[in-house]
Amino acid sequence: MKVQFWGAAQTVTGSMHLVEANGYRILLDCGSFQGRRQEARERNEQFPFDVKSIDAVVLSHAHIDHSGNLPTLVKLGYNKTIYSTSATRDLCSAMLRDSAQIQESDAHSVNKLHAGKGLPPVEPLYTVEDAVDTLRLFHTVDYDHTVDLMPGVQFTYRDAGHILGSASVTLEARKNGNVSRLAFTGDVGRPGAAILRDPQPLDAVDALITEATYSGRHHGPMAQAREDLARVVSETVKRNGLLIIPAFAVGRTQDLVYHLHELFESREIPSLPVYVDSPLAVNVTEVFRLHPECYDKETHDHMLRDHHRDPFGFSRLIYIRDAEDSKKLNTLNDPAIILSASGMCEAGRILHHLQHHIGDPRTTVLFVGYQAENTLGRRLMEGEKRARILGEEFDVQARIERIDGYSAHADEGELLDFIGKIPQLPAHVFVVHVESNAAPAFADKLRQMRIQHAAIPQRGESFEI
Repeated sequence: MKVQFWGAAQTVTGSMHLVEANGYRILLDCGSFQGRRQEARERNEQFPFDVKSIDAVVLSHAHIDHSGNLPTLVKLGYNKTIYSTSATRDLCSAMLRDSAQIQESDAHSVNKLHAGKGLPPVEPLYTVEDAVDTLRLFHTVDYDHTVDLMPGVQFTYRDAGHILGSASVTLEARKNGNVSRLAFTGDVGRPGAAILRDPQPLDAVDALITEATYSGRHHGPMAQAREDLARVVSETVKRNGLLIIPAFAVGRTQDLVYHLHELFESREIPSLPVYVDSPLAVNVTEVFRLHPECYDKETHDHMLRDHHRDPFGFSRLIYIRDAEDSKKLNTLNDPAIILSASGMCEAGRILHHLQHHIGDPRTTVLFVGYQAENTLGRRLMEGEKRARILGEEFDVQARIERIDGYSAHADEGELLDFIGKIPQLPAHVFVVHVESNAAPAFADKLRQMRIQHAAIPQRGESFEI
């Protein structure tokens, strides 16, 4: 078995790993690379291999940095099976079409400018039609069900506990009596997180590809995150301000809605309207409602005790789809909470809310998720006092807050504990989905666990297993 790393290698986006086993080629994930626009465009529109040579795609979960470039793969000629869990397929149905719509809209806006300057038109990376063509190739697989990919090669999903439907992958190749096993964590969730089950342990393997997004960092306890959320809400209300939360449409928004519901019911925070202003988040929440089989025992028991209880709905909660209703939020005079995408403040309706309120000292902007380098969210979180939003410069007067406990990623200690529970630790571990400056220390900790070979692969680097 051979593995070659083409994405999320010494960076945290664009997950894509090419495995060769028994003469077949299997792609683990096909995510969008996110970063500086020109570099991202070039990286995403050109694959470093013949896409028609790929025999199968095995998808870990629906986040765009893991699934978002599948329509480009299909557009360029891939026409075989894409394997995923049922919930991941349903999330991708919403997310890939949403991604395509954004790209079509962006291309339309750019082309209007280009037309006035006599410049040639640009094309979207892919279209809604490409996304729909991609969805036709999905084949869903349950957790703990072993699937024969091709002769002598099979795989099994385990629940990764990261987002709805997320999975780790174990590939097994048999040839001439020899067996090779490779596991890929996808993204590992946190034990004790709201709504979803804890990450499922992996079986013994020869090699492991692991994410290390939060290498060198430690989240606070889940209970502390809930307390911090109550504090931030209460302090913002006292200032008669708006609480604006840039939140990823998948997972983070639903976790926050769930905890806000609890805080309102227990009267730990004042009663005020909560707006979820993201058509994608609205669609994704509907997918969450369709998959109670992914819920943890606490969420499941809550729903059993009260058949009418909706963990993603309460009286003060308002879901916003229409753009005109979104614009009306910018005229609010009373305290309210606005959850809007994108989570890193790089696109979407959140930019309009920041544009209108970032200069108001009564406003709080609360970050509850990972902010990649070179994003507006990262710059605001690091204390930038002048922010460029939709082409305009603004003084940052709003209070900036951060709660790490809502991260859907295991922190360093939780991830090392997850790896340490693998029976017979793998001889080879490859660290991906990690910032380059944090990776060496994490690899050293793996070696301290007596893992013989801990590598931080470069893009294009390959290894025999």
